[in-house]
Formats: sequence, C-alpha cells, structure tokens
Amino acid sequence: MSVNPDLQGRVFPPAPPYLVGREKVREFARATGSTSPLSLDVEAARAAGHGDLVAPPTFAVVVQEATLAQLLAEPDAGIDFSRVVHGEQRFSLSRPIVAGDELTATLTVTSVKTLGGNAMVTASSDMRDVEGRHVVTAVSTLVVRADDEAVA
Repeated sequence: MSVNPDLQGRVFPPAPPYLVGREKVREFARATGSTSPLSLDVEAARAAGHGDLVAPPTFAVVVQEATLAQLLAEPDAGIDFSRVVHGEQRFSLSRPIVAGDELTATLTVTSVKTLGGNAMVTASSDMRDVEGRHVVTAVSTLVVRADDEAVA
C-alpha cells in the first residue's frame, strides 16, 4: 500500500492537552545532555526571568508525538510504521516552553511527495498555550520506504 497523496492539506483534531511537568523537563534535559541550569534548577530559571524550568527547544517533540500518532493511525493514510524513517525535524518557537505550560497541538499534513517509490510526508504541529497563543511549531518529515514488492 502506498501513502495516500490526499493526506496533503489534512488537518487533524487537536490532540489532548499536554501539561509540561518539571520532572519531564529535567528528564528530557538530562537525556539530551543539556546542563543548562534553566532546565534543571527552578531558582536559576526564575532568576533569569522565567516562571519555571525552561524546556530544551527540542522538548516540543514530546508534545508533537501525540499528533504524529494520529497521522500514523489514520486508516486511509497508507503509512506502514515499520517502513518509516524520520527524515527531518525543525522547530519554530515564539517563546520557550516552561514547566506548567499546558499545550495543545494540532497537526496539518503540509506535503506528500513520492520519490523512487518512497514517500516523504511532511507534517506541521502547531502548539498553543491555554490562552491560544502560539508557542512552537514542530515540523517533521517522515520517509516511508517503498514496500518490497514496489522495489522488486
């Protein structure tokens, strides 16, 4: 089954809100090798003018995951997860994510391209706070390798 080109332009319903926890910020910072006191020490973050711990910029991928799960579960998408390779990841932040934020993400499929039997699906997850203000947009490109029959 090939990727459905009609996915392009599809907007999925918002994923359930994600409450950013302090320990999640610390765990993510440690896992990514960040030693920034802004991500590990509440007092350091507050002294720098933030309300709480500041998540590393790539933390947005944690929130984005729920939106990508919607795409992968879409019955007519034609995406076989066992053939997916993460091709690219970008972030565009309006402000840092801080512990205590409650973010809601909405996914839009911005592009579906086919190259040599493989498909490249680009999806943008727009994340907003409880007041509806933009916080970050995470853009992922998934490469869906052609199935063995298409390659043969």
